This record gives sequence, C-alpha cells and structure tokens, in this order.
Amino acid sequence: MWLSVWKNKLLASTKIFPLLILLNFTKPVLAHHPFGEVSSTELSALEGFVSGIGHPLLGPDHLLFILAIALVGLRRPKKWVLPLVAIGISGSAFVQFQPLPEFLIPWTEALVSLSLAIEGLIILKLLNPKWLLPMFALHGYLLGNTIAGVEPTPLIGYFLGLLIAQATLLLIVTTASKRIMNWLGVNGQKITAGIWVGIGLAFSWFVLT
Repeated sequence: MWLSVWKNKLLASTKIFPLLILLNFTKPVLAHHPFGEVSSTELSALEGFVSGIGHPLLGPDHLLFILAIALVGLRRPKKWVLPLVAIGISGSAFVQFQPLPEFLIPWTEALVSLSLAIEGLIILKLLNPKWLLPMFALHGYLLGNTIAGVEPTPLIGYFLGLLIAQATLLLIVTTASKRIMNWLGVNGQKITAGIWVGIGLAFSWFVLT
C-alpha cells in the first residue's frame, strides 16, 4: 500500500514540476504595462487598449489567480465568469474616483499577492469559493490604479482591453476546469494548492521587504 501512495505522490509531483520551473522565473510585477516607459497620462486609445490586454498577463499575481480558478471545483464554473468580470471591472472603475494613496500601494500589492494563498485555501476546501469575489475586486482595484487620472479616450480603451483579456482567460480556465482537475487528480490539486499558498506568502513578503 505504501508503494502505491508514493507512486501517486510522484505522479502528482511530475505534473506540477513544469509549473515550478515557470514560477521560478516570475515575480510580482503588478504595476507594469506594455508601455512601461510611457506615462499613463500620455497613452493613446490604442495604447490604452493594448495596456488593458497586457496587464492581466504581465502581472503574475493576477494571472496565477485566474489560472487557479480552474482548481476551485466550482459548480457550473462558467456561471462565475460574468460576476467575476463585472466585480473586477467595478473595482477598476472605483479607483478612478478614489485613487489609491501612494503609501498604501505596497500594502495593497502585498494583499493582492496574499490572495493567492487565500485561493489555495479555497482549493483545499478550507474557505468558501465566495471569497473569490472580493479578491477579484481587489485585483481589479489595483489594475485600475495603474491608469488612474488619464483622459477618457485611453481609459475607455484600457477598460475594453481589460474586459476582453479577463473574460477570455476566465472562459478558458472555467471551460477546462473539470479536465484539469481530473488530470491532476486529488493529490495534484492539493500539491498545487500548497504551492499557491507558498507563492502568495512569498510574493507578499517580497513586496514588503
């Protein structure tokens, strides 16, 4: 029996190994966009759109948060796409009226990184999946803060790009959710959840030090 247990653990580890290699080259970069050398106030409508597309992909915290939604085990996972996108965009819109004070940015980024650990606990069934909603709103708030104060035209382009990028990613992960969970198996899901908790804590520490 012990041989079977170790075989399952080894199999789960080999499935997670490529992910570990990928994560070795990532770090939390939440405040960057494809035009990092250009001030957000100087963006054109097209640049705002491209920036909105790129933000969810360039910020490992946000990208990993979305990808791991596939492992939460949601009932009717596609039903979550619209609420998550809506609350994320709402968070991005809210920050346009209530900009984030500069001294709070590192703490907010640390909290966003910590959301990965919270998501890991959700995957482990230690927290209710409804925690995804306020966490996604927080992600949206910080993503919107990077372009706060710009003119309406690039802002509209940014929001459109952000909407398309996040909706596409969510549709992909929710559609593949059952297949990914079956591929990883129970042990693989637990290992992945533990990795996400570790990444969240590590990223949070990195931001604050």
